[in-house]
Amino acid sequence: MNNSPSTSHLVLIPSYNPGPKVIDTVKEARRFWNPVWVVVDGSTDGSAEALQALAAEDDGLRVMVLPHNVGKGAAVLHGLEMASQQGMTHVLCMDSDGQHPAQRIPDFMHCSQTHPEAMVLGVPVFDASAPSLRVKGRKISNWWANLETLGMGIGDSLFGFRVYPVAPLRRVMRGQRWMRRFDFDPEAVVRLCWLGVRPINLPAAVKYFQPGEGGVSHFNYWRDNRLLTCMHIRLMIGFILRLPMLTTRRLLSRVRRQAR
Repeated sequence: MNNSPSTSHLVLIPSYNPGPKVIDTVKEARRFWNPVWVVVDGSTDGSAEALQALAAEDDGLRVMVLPHNVGKGAAVLHGLEMASQQGMTHVLCMDSDGQHPAQRIPDFMHCSQTHPEAMVLGVPVFDASAPSLRVKGRKISNWWANLETLGMGIGDSLFGFRVYPVAPLRRVMRGQRWMRRFDFDPEAVVRLCWLGVRPINLPAAVKYFQPGEGGVSHFNYWRDNRLLTCMHIRLMIGFILRLPMLTTRRLLSRVRRQAR
């Protein structure tokens, strides 16, 4: 395990009824980073107790248990508030179900430490386990996200393995009531781009586990795609209102690059 705690960067894992995979996920994250925090989002599968027992034997692991399910984005915001109080400046968010590559944590953290003003976004590298419908469907969200940011370069809008700077993400989330559930990941990157936080894209392998392998999915095709559709309508309205500002910023950025 990584026993040298960072004073600026932590791994933040929101978790809702993840099944037994969460223990392996957290152990792997701890092997590559210290500290690791888990926000248990009202889970009812016994994972909170198992994680608390794990944390009792590991000073680098902190487990926070919310009394009821509030959604991924709200769980992340809870972690952000605690991280800010502890003086942490960046969080690497990853899922609790084992899909994200813990071995990539040091690379993403190093990139963030080198470019603290940016957000480091994972771009998923799919294998044969990835459902075709999910792979093809995310291309629509990616197209919208890049349109809504004037092509700032969002490699993937839905992949939750990424490093955020704490202060601007807290500012964005506390400024409106959205981004509390499945809409968190895509809306976070769009709104941070509007704020001037540039994306850096790094590849990261993703693994989809079958139920027999302990895989758990809370994705609901109709409910969550309806949520994403409403989100992009909302973001397009915000994009149109911000278009003069975003255009000016892009022009100034181009002038600065040419002047170098």
